[in-house]
Formats: sequence, C-alpha cells, structure tokens
Amino acid sequence: MQPSISHDREEETPEAKARWFQSLTIQERADLFCYFTDLILAINPQIAEKKDAQPVEGRIRVLTKE
Repeated sequence: MQPSISHDREEETPEAKARWFQSLTIQERADLFCYFTDLILAINPQIAEKKDAQPVEGRIRVLTKE
C-alpha cells in the first residue's frame, strides 16, 4: 500500500475506492481487515458479545434464510 495525498473528488467515488482496494495484495487486504477489527474493538470492546441482531428501520436490511 502506497500512502498518498490527493484532493481529487473523483477518487472518493465508491468505484474509485473499489479499484484502490482491488489493487492491494491479499496480505494488505488482510492487514486492513485486522486494523479495522482492532479499531472497532478498541472503540467498543463488547461488540463481539452482542447476539441476536435486530433489523433497523431505514436503509439497512437484515436478510434471513428461511
């Protein structure tokens, strides 16, 4: 992963972010996954203990297999 600074709004589109993510190696992707997991656990250590998620009104939809 090459750190860089850009001020181009075109690089903030979901498509541009997907291209950037696809350009990473498997190891870099795994490192990012671990980084985000550590960040989430640092903010909310009990998040892994939460069970029985419920649907939230709005744009998020929880799908279940029947």
